[in-house]
Order: sequence, then structure tokens, then C-alpha cells
Amino acid sequence: QVQVLESGGGLVQPGGSLRLSCAHSGRAYSGYTMAWFRQPPGKAREFVGAMKRTSGVPSYGDSLKGRFAISRDNAKNTLDLQMNSLKPEDTAVYYCAVTSRTLITSSLARDDLYEYWGQGTQVTVSS
Repeated sequence: QVQVLESGGGLVQPGGSLRLSCAHSGRAYSGYTMAWFRQPPGKAREFVGAMKRTSGVPSYGDSLKGRFAISRDNAKNTLDLQMNSLKPEDTAVYYCAVTSRTLITSSLARDDLYEYWGQGTQVTVSS
């Protein structure tokens, strides 16, 4: 069983920055795809971004590219999410998800394809 752990959430003012980190307990340099999703209060979960180990190229949800940036360390099995210019509408529980499946880019946003999930970390953007 792969365990997934997020860290780095908290309260930040609008326009501020926050960095989230995710680590999984799988084998180092494994072929797992890692992703971030978020669930705003009262809304459905949505795709934030992901990176496949093989490509090293991140994919982002609509409208997030430019403010959010994903980076990955395959040796440490970590996926970081740098969030800049945060807005109140970015308030959500942020989840890290991991899958051993080989996903094509167009499937990265499908949360049903990820079998391992973290508990989530709260991000609140408010003055």
C-alpha cells in the first residue's frame, strides 16, 4: 500500500504565495504519476496539475497555468506545488494523488484513475 502525505497548507493573504509538498512511500524512481487536485467548499473536486515521471513536463488545469507551478523530485518521490498570486477562490482542500497506471496526457485530470490519495491540506486565502 502506497501512502501519500501532503504538507504546507495554511492561511495566506490574497496576492500571497504558498508551497505545498507531497511525498509518497513507493519505490524511488518508480513510474508513478503524481497529481494535485483541490476541492473548494461546496464544490466538486477539480484538477490542479500533474507530472508523469517519464515526461518531466507538467500539465495544469484550466486557468491555473501561470500562477501555479509543479515540480518533481523522482529520487525523493515528491511533487511540489508552488502557488503564486493567490486569490480567495483558490481556497480549497488540496489533495495529492498517485497512480501506478500509465496515463496519457488527456487522462491526467481524471481523478478516478488515481488509486492512492493523501488526506488533504487546507489552503485558505483571506485577508
